[in-house]
Amino acid sequence: MTKEYSTCSVLILLSGGIDSSALVQYHISQGEKVEAVFFDYGQKSCKQELLSAKKISDYYGINLHHKELGFKLGDYKGEYHCRNSLFILAACGFLEKPTSLISIGIHSGTPFYDSSPNFIKDIQTILNGYFGGTTRVIAPFLDYSKCQVYEYSIKNDVPIELTYSCELGRIKPCGSCLSCIDRRLLNESTSS
Repeated sequence: MTKEYSTCSVLILLSGGIDSSALVQYHISQGEKVEAVFFDYGQKSCKQELLSAKKISDYYGINLHHKELGFKLGDYKGEYHCRNSLFILAACGFLEKPTSLISIGIHSGTPFYDSSPNFIKDIQTILNGYFGGTTRVIAPFLDYSKCQVYEYSIKNDVPIELTYSCELGRIKPCGSCLSCIDRRLLNESTSS
C-alpha cells in the first residue's frame, strides 16, 4: 500500500467488520484526517453492525455518521448487487471539502464485480464526471486476500474483538453463515 493523497480528508465506509475497521487503523497510521459513515440499507445485521461501528469509532476517536438509506436492498442471497456503488455515491454527501478520499475495505479473492479493480476504475470514472478528479475512491486492501487483511489487523492491533461479521444479525453470531465461516477460518489460520 502506498500513501497517495496525504493532504486529503478520508471518509471510510465503516460496516463494523474486520476489513473496514482495518481501514480506520491504516488511514490513522498514515496521519490522515479520518471520518466514517455507516449505512443502514435494511440488512438483517444492521443493529449489531452499527453497534460495532460505534465501538470502532469510539476506540479510534473518529466521527461516525449514521445514515438510513430509506429502502431495502432485498433478502440476502450471497451478493447485494450495486451495494458498494450505492454506498460510494451516498458517501459523497458527507465529504467535507472538494478534495477528498472515500476509502472502501474491499479485498481480492471474491467473485463480485464491486470488489474488483475494474469496479474501482469504473466508479472513479463516475466520480470524475461529478467532481473533476478531486474526489477519489481508494481501496488500500484491494490486492490483499481476506487472510492478509486479517493478518494486517493482528499485526497492527486492530481491535478485532470489537468487530462484527454475522449476516443474520444475532447478538451471538450464528456460526453458519458465510461471514461467520470466513471468520472462523481466519481465526484457525492464524492460530495454527
